Amino acid sequence: MATLLDQLEEVRGQAELSLSMPGSAHEIRAGVSTMANVPLPPAAKYRHIAAETMVTENSGGRSRKETLGSLQRLSTALNILEKYGSNLTSSNRPKYWRTVKHNNPVFRATVDAIHGGRAVLCLYGYTNQQPDGLSFPDDVVEPDIAKVASVTLEVMTLRMELDMLLKSAHPHPEFFERIVPSLTHKEDDKEIGSDSVVVSPASQRAWEKQPLSDVSVSQAKGLHALPSLPPAKLTAVSADNCGICGICPVSTHCNTCVQRLCTECDRLYHSHPGRSTHARLSVDPTRPSDTPSASLATWQCSYCTTVNSLQQVLCETCERPRLASAAPSVQEEPLQPTTITEWQCKSCTVVNAGSSILCEVCERPRLATRPPVTPSRPTPPATGPPGSQWVCQFCTYANHSPSSVCEMCDLPRSDLAHSPSKPLQPSPVKEIASVPTKARAPPTEDPEAKRQRLMREEGLKLIQLIREGEMKGVSPEEVYTSLQVAGSSSPCTWLRSELPHRLDEICAMAASSQPGPGLPVGSVGPDGQKGGAVPLSRAEAKQAWLTAGGDNERAARQALRDRRSKVKELAALGFADTVTCEEALRQSGGEVRGALVLLQRPLLEAFHKRMWSEDSEPPIDINHPDKQHVCRRLLAVYDLPSWGRCELVLSLLRDPSAPYTLEDVVQAVRESHDRDFIRRVLTKECPICLSVFPHSKMQSLTSCQCSVCSGCFKQHFTIAVRDKHIRDMVCPVCWEPDINDPEHLNSYFSTLDIQLRECLEPDVYELFHKKLTEQALIKDPKFLWCSHCSYGFIYDGDQLKVTCLQCRNSFCAQCKKPWEAQHTGLSCEQFQLWKRENDPEYQRQGLAGYLRDNGITCPNCRFQYALARGGCMHFSCCQCRYQFCSGCNNPFHTTCAVAQCSVTGLHAHHPRDCLFYLRDWEPARLQTLLQKYGVNFNTDPPPGTQTGVCGVIEQKDEGSRQTDSACGAHSQPGQAGLCEKHYREYLVSLINGHSIDPAPLFNANELFLASRRYQVELARGEGEDDRMYSARLLKKLMEEVPLGEKVPRKK
Repeated sequence: MATLLDQLEEVRGQAELSLSMPGSAHEIRAGVSTMANVPLPPAAKYRHIAAETMVTENSGGRSRKETLGSLQRLSTALNILEKYGSNLTSSNRPKYWRTVKHNNPVFRATVDAIHGGRAVLCLYGYTNQQPDGLSFPDDVVEPDIAKVASVTLEVMTLRMELDMLLKSAHPHPEFFERIVPSLTHKEDDKEIGSDSVVVSPASQRAWEKQPLSDVSVSQAKGLHALPSLPPAKLTAVSADNCGICGICPVSTHCNTCVQRLCTECDRLYHSHPGRSTHARLSVDPTRPSDTPSASLATWQCSYCTTVNSLQQVLCETCERPRLASAAPSVQEEPLQPTTITEWQCKSCTVVNAGSSILCEVCERPRLATRPPVTPSRPTPPATGPPGSQWVCQFCTYANHSPSSVCEMCDLPRSDLAHSPSKPLQPSPVKEIASVPTKARAPPTEDPEAKRQRLMREEGLKLIQLIREGEMKGVSPEEVYTSLQVAGSSSPCTWLRSELPHRLDEICAMAASSQPGPGLPVGSVGPDGQKGGAVPLSRAEAKQAWLTAGGDNERAARQALRDRRSKVKELAALGFADTVTCEEALRQSGGEVRGALVLLQRPLLEAFHKRMWSEDSEPPIDINHPDKQHVCRRLLAVYDLPSWGRCELVLSLLRDPSAPYTLEDVVQAVRESHDRDFIRRVLTKECPICLSVFPHSKMQSLTSCQCSVCSGCFKQHFTIAVRDKHIRDMVCPVCWEPDINDPEHLNSYFSTLDIQLRECLEPDVYELFHKKLTEQALIKDPKFLWCSHCSYGFIYDGDQLKVTCLQCRNSFCAQCKKPWEAQHTGLSCEQFQLWKRENDPEYQRQGLAGYLRDNGITCPNCRFQYALARGGCMHFSCCQCRYQFCSGCNNPFHTTCAVAQCSVTGLHAHHPRDCLFYLRDWEPARLQTLLQKYGVNFNTDPPPGTQTGVCGVIEQKDEGSRQTDSACGAHSQPGQAGLCEKHYREYLVSLINGHSIDPAPLFNANELFLASRRYQVELARGEGEDDRMYSARLLKKLMEEVPLGEKVPRKK
């Protein structure tokens, strides 16, 4: 036959398996009950927890009653530890299962109040110590379920053994009496009952080899039919009072839940479906013991676990009535159906999951029943019939109405919960409670109700006085103390009239008792108090009077004690002069904080004088021999982030090979603590003057990554503002950004304005703003340039004749030509035609004058140039520096806005009728295009013009500057006295003036190039020849790609 240890291990394995995997509470409880009843000492039964050590260290007390109280607290703590373990083994763990907070009131009152509680949490896995509690290590993702289940099983077993020991139902109490000797000292036991178990000395060591009697291995595997005790010892229960009501004698003993119950309580308690299968034994009530045991003479509150005497109906700690139901067992909630999936916390009303034991918010344990409601109404007189009175089985309150709910605890009447088929015998509780109602005397007030009524009246009166005092600025303590002293119905009046005299008396009594007998002023008495000390203030006397409850003598002694303790506290802070400390306390009304302010004020006087002094702060001496002194100055003056940064600043400044300034080094150290990075920041080379400067002395624009020194930055923009155009104000290194882009222009100048405001001289900055204003005015449609002096201004008139405000000359507002008398009353086209027919000078110039009149006009600022377009189509306006094509007015740029463009560098996108493409055509081909559309053109020079030499004015580069001069090239016959280049320009101007499309004269190669340039695609038809395909492609090109919108169309 296997030994006890082998069978214990087998039962332990089955119970651990049921606990670590989803199983019924009955299986787990049966296994725990079996392990608790195994006749083995704790040292052999428990492998993980130190059971003997925990019982020994937590069983303080000289008597048996005190020891049982200590073990009761240990059992309560084990109950909480059991819930922690059950949460970890549950498949639906709480949200904050990884941590256990020390500030949890339940944890502090139970687990943290016993020895070995935190050791059990460490066995669960809470091994990481935090400032506010314990937690799992960060690398642990899931708890060790097998180990937690094993430890939880031992915690549950030890708690069940302690519960049986407290109820004197343990089958082998000698194991615990051996380690806790005070359990053997029974105060009033005269003899041992005949139905108790007696263990002979010879059998005290029989547990080492004795098997579990009447428990088969098959039963141990199932854990369903395992009895808690061997049959030979099941009757070893002494007859006593019921463990629930504490009044009726015991008639039944339950081995599963370890309860000793009377008949009525047994019927109510085991009527629950979860407890209906418990194995119960009948107990003979004919042999009462001499004295009730300590566990039955008391009852434990199910809400706060306080042990109260049997005579107390309300708990002396929480003042809640005694409840009939015990705390729920492990993995079982007797008063709740098994289908409930969530429960509401009774403290914070948060709805938690049904599997959680502790509340997720306040971490308080789940209550089996709701807290009872204790109404404040008095007990109604017994006016109903004799059969209407009944006693509540939960709070033992005698109800005098036939209601189905108790008037005290609001719990249902127990005798209405069941309707048995056969009549039940009357409950002993009802018979006892019904005795005084039969001999009912004339209605008299119950003493307890009278006491409660008087207490309520006095409390309401006190509350009314306190509210009146608060309205007059009197504290509740003053009101209560004045009532104790004077007993007046108007304490506020007494406080105003009598309290100042009482406080003066207390101050006088304290002053008379301060010096010792026969001690002169300034001498020290036996208690260390100096004679002639500073008297008390009224605030100190008032506080002492409130503390002493209105007794003047006690208040004087209390005030002196408070004064001495405060003086010692100030002395510990460095203020040793007793008289000075007492004077500061008197001025501050006894407050230590206020006294500290008064005592520290003279010490800070020198600092305040230095702070508010008008003298400048002395500079920091880097070469000071005291390194810590320099670092402290750096911390105070420059507010560096750490002491190490101060030492880094000091080491960089003391480096002889690096001539840095203090401000530059401090600014670099604030940005980084890397020494190499700081050295790179402090040694930036200017690309213009090639000098080395710190990063703080370098400046850069927002348009590029270049950086130059502050001197070069200032000099570059000063010259650009004074001598150059506004568009020349770009980076002096990379010449970015591209000023031709109007979108970037405004944002660039807005940021540049902020930078130039700090570095330029006031007059230069004013000139910059003037040029910036002119640049903005150019875009106004009413802005005009003078054709005589190139002065610009805004013209709001509607007449063609405009007089310049600068040179006082007149010009036409539309054609920008100098004003002549013949222009009056004529439009610009009519005036131009008149000049061609009647002006000899104009006729002498011939087509050169025509090209001059149809010269170049800037599309950005509308400034006109009397120049021919010449060979190069790239033109730069001298007024606004706008770069554009003189043939189509499209801009030249380096950053193209066309998404499909792959051209890099300076370029423009020209339409097909631009001079950029038509200047390569022969004059005969251009004449053919004009003849096709019926446009007349000149081939012979006008009479009187100079022949042989082209006289068209064009812009030429002469050295470093550009000049306007005649072309001077030889003219060919049939080209109207112009050179071939300018004759082609003349013919193209006629084509543009009449909006003629040159596409019909494209050859096949030119058509394909134009289609690819303007991204015109057309699929060739099957069997389609080149001629038909070219015709369709030409038609699609002319339909989809229009002529240039900005091409000059002057006739």
